[in-house]
This record gives sequence, C-alpha cells and structure tokens, in this order.
Amino acid sequence: MSITSDTLRGHTDAIILTRLLAGDSYGYAINKGVQECTGGAHSFKEATLYTAFRRLEENGLIRSYWGDEGSGARRRYYAITAEGRQACRQHVEEWESTKHLLDAMLSDA
Repeated sequence: MSITSDTLRGHTDAIILTRLLAGDSYGYAINKGVQECTGGAHSFKEATLYTAFRRLEENGLIRSYWGDEGSGARRRYYAITAEGRQACRQHVEEWESTKHLLDAMLSDA
C-alpha cells in the first residue's frame, strides 16, 4: 500500500526533525532513511525536502554546515537545534492526538 502525498502533507517538518534526532545528516541520507523505514512507500521530492530545510533553518529549528569529505562533492549537513527538539516534541504530540482522533472516527468504518 502506498502512502499518498496528501496523507503526509503538513508532516514534512516533523519527519525531518525526527530523522535529525538520531544525529546530523544530509538531504540524500535523510530521504533514503525515509524510503527505508517506509519500505519504499514514501520519499520526498528534492524540491520539497530542500524547501523544508530552508524553512526549518530560517525558523532556527536546524542549522546547516558543510562537511569536509576528502573526495567527491561536499555535502551540506543539517543538525537539529534545541528549539528544533522542542518543536519536534510538539509535532509528535500533535500527531499522536490526530492519530487518536482519526482512529476514533474511522473505527466503525
């Protein structure tokens, strides 16, 4: 079963922040992690991912820096900030509440 973009719209920031709780990472690796944990059912379009990174950084929820890979292209890494950790907790609480409400409304379907 595939996950529609509409189902996940509005949760992009929460997904990225949650992935960054495990440690600093870069766009491709974050997207690959999303693909792996969903069994390939979901991935972000590049424009969606990098727009979210820009928005999260402008809001002080993440910070970026250039890695120093010895060979190949340099990667821009992202790290979650203290404010980002707090926002992530709020996103997860909102999701749990939403999930509970949806379960209640769809349980008789």
